[in-house]
Amino acid sequence: MNAKRLHGHATLRAAALVGCTALVLSLTGTTAQADGRDLGREVLPANDGWASEGAGTTGGSVADAEHVYTVTTWEEFKAALQAGGDAPKIIKVKGMIDAVAQGCEAFEAEGYDFQQYLADYDPAVWGLETPVSGEQEDLRDASSENQGKAIKVSVPANTTIVGVGKNSGILGGSLQIKGVDNVILRNLTIEAPIDCFPQWDPTDTATGAWNSEYDGLVVYGSTHVWIDHNTLTDGRYPDSSLPEYFGQIYQQHDGLADIVRGSNYVTVSWNSFENHDKTMLIGNSDSAAADDTGKLKVTLHHNRFKDILERAPRVRFGQVDSYNNHFVVTKDQPYVYTFGIGIESRLYATDNAFSLPKGVSAARTLKKWKEAPLTAENNYVNGRLTDLIAVHNAEIPEETLESGAGWTPTLRTQVYPPQAVPWLVDRGAGAGRLS
Repeated sequence: MNAKRLHGHATLRAAALVGCTALVLSLTGTTAQADGRDLGREVLPANDGWASEGAGTTGGSVADAEHVYTVTTWEEFKAALQAGGDAPKIIKVKGMIDAVAQGCEAFEAEGYDFQQYLADYDPAVWGLETPVSGEQEDLRDASSENQGKAIKVSVPANTTIVGVGKNSGILGGSLQIKGVDNVILRNLTIEAPIDCFPQWDPTDTATGAWNSEYDGLVVYGSTHVWIDHNTLTDGRYPDSSLPEYFGQIYQQHDGLADIVRGSNYVTVSWNSFENHDKTMLIGNSDSAAADDTGKLKVTLHHNRFKDILERAPRVRFGQVDSYNNHFVVTKDQPYVYTFGIGIESRLYATDNAFSLPKGVSAARTLKKWKEAPLTAENNYVNGRLTDLIAVHNAEIPEETLESGAGWTPTLRTQVYPPQAVPWLVDRGAGAGRLS
C-alpha cells in the first residue's frame, strides 16, 4: 500500500483605522473577553446572516447537565453524538482527536494490494476509455467503505460542538450535518480527511484522474447551521506532499466544507480556510433543482481564505451573501478562481478584500459556469477599489457575466470598510480566537 496515504501530512496593508485593536477584541472575543465564557451556551446573534432567520440558531445552548460532554478521543466523540437523541447537547472537544489513529491499513479489505491495483489499471494496460473494474477495484471499494464507516459521523439536531482552548479539534474525520436543524460548530481545528483509497478513473478528462471521497464538513439537507471561528485545512497533508501515479496527482482530498441538497439558512463566519483545492460547494449538482431551488441561503462573512485554489465558494441556485472576507493568493500558488457562478445562482459579494500576487489578475477571481447574474460591488484588490465584473468581462469576454443579483441582503452584522478587512480578519478568524 502506498506509504503516502496517511503519512506524518501578499497580505496587503490595510488603511489604518483608529481603534482597530479594540475593534478586533470586541469582534473576535480574544482573551480580554474570554474570561468566564462558556462557548457552548452562546447562540448566534440576531441578524447575523441567513442562519439568524426566523427563530435563529441556538444549537445545544439550553442543554441540561446530563447532556454536556467533554471528549478527548474519537470513540468518545462518536458516543456523545449518539447519546440523548435530538435533546439539546453540548460537546466539548478537548485536544486534537484523531479519527484515523490506527492508520489506513486498518481499513484494508483482505486481499487488497495497492501495487497490484496500479499494475492492473495502468493506462498502458487498461487504456483510458473504460472505467476500472475487477477484483482489485472491488477490494478498493470495500476498503473505502470500511474507512467511511469509521470516519463519518452524523451530527444530530440541537447540537453545539466547541473546541476547548486554542488547540482542539478533529483530525481526519468527516462531520455530516444531514437532515437536521439547529447546529453550531465553533472553535475547532478540522484537518481534512485523507482518502486512503482514491479511485482511478481513466475516463475523467483525456488523461484520467484520481478521485477521492470525504469532506471535512458537509451540511446536507439541513437548516439553521452556524459555523464560526474554526480553522479548516489540509494541515499535515498538503496536496504538494502527495505523489503522482499514471502521471496524475494521487488526490486524497475532496471538499473542506460543502453545503448541499436543500440546505438552508447557514452562516459561516470568522473561519480560516487554508491550503486546500476544492474548498466549498454551495449546491453540488446542476440537476438538483428539485432540492435546491429557493434554498441554499448562505452568508459568508469575515472569513479568511488563504492558498485556496478554487470554490470559495462555487454556487448553484442559492442566494449567497459574501462580505468582509479576505481572499489571499500567494506567489506560485496554482490559483484557479474564487467565486464560481453556477446555474441559477444569485451571489451578492461586496466589501471583500483580495490580496493577489503579481501576475494574477483580478479577472480570475470570478469563474462563469452558467448564466446567472451577480452583484459584486465595493471590493478591493491589493488596496484598490476594483470592479470585479468589469475586469472579468474585459479580460475574459467568452465568459461575460451579468451584473445585478436581484436581491439585497438584510441579515448582516456591521459591514466594515474593505480596506480594513485584511487587518481585521487575519487577526480574528480561525480557531483559538474565542478562548
